[in-house]
Amino acid sequence: MAGKTDVAKQITYLAGALKAPRITEAAARMADQARDAGWSFEDYLAAVLEREVSARNASGAELRIKAAGLPSRKTLEDFDWDAQPATRQQIAALASGGFLLEAQNVVLLGPPGTGKTHLATALGIVAARHGHRVLFATATDWVTRLTDAHRQGNLPRELTRLRRYGLIIVDEVGYLPFEQDAANLFFQLVSSRYEHASLILTSNLPFSGWGGVFGDQAVAAAMIDRIVHHADVLTLKGASYRLRGRGIDSLPSIRTTTDETPG
Repeated sequence: MAGKTDVAKQITYLAGALKAPRITEAAARMADQARDAGWSFEDYLAAVLEREVSARNASGAELRIKAAGLPSRKTLEDFDWDAQPATRQQIAALASGGFLLEAQNVVLLGPPGTGKTHLATALGIVAARHGHRVLFATATDWVTRLTDAHRQGNLPRELTRLRRYGLIIVDEVGYLPFEQDAANLFFQLVSSRYEHASLILTSNLPFSGWGGVFGDQAVAAAMIDRIVHHADVLTLKGASYRLRGRGIDSLPSIRTTTDETPG
């Protein structure tokens, strides 16, 4: 008995020295199971370490999700696929996380209330669970952030820092027009991430309407060119889920956004 106690104390000490205190619990919990099942020393060690790695990954993902600034905790499992069946296969492919390793972008276009922000948020959670740092903000908030950095003379440093995030989510492109300076700053954000790290953008406007948002057709064209060069573009359709059961069939912007094909 004394021998087992000494070994348990040693494991506790070593786990603490490794800053892996969960190893103590896993080792104790699995010891009897290993003996009863006749595991080899290697099998037992691998099982204990696997529990520690899984716990660390889960803990790290949770921290990344909390740090991302997501507007809510919406997942792909929560999404109403019956309302957007055409996107299901593409989103399922994106959920593997492969697009992040290849610095590819995702663009979600469609009328208000069709699930663009939900899907962007859910893919952000997927990215965090795959080990990537994520940052979410509306297009207006991103411009404010970049403007502040520019005024302080820190824009290059800020863009470099943001490139360390595997995924940046830009929500609500097109809801408010940008001044020329703001449009140029947003263009620099897109350019700095081109072929380096991923973007997810949502917009209620087709690409043909982005010139009006950024106040310059040339800037909009150059930006779209960089965004879609390596991107999945998904178009969501239909009426807003927020209007269901309220006797309202459409919003003023829906007709203008669905009558055009993004391109």
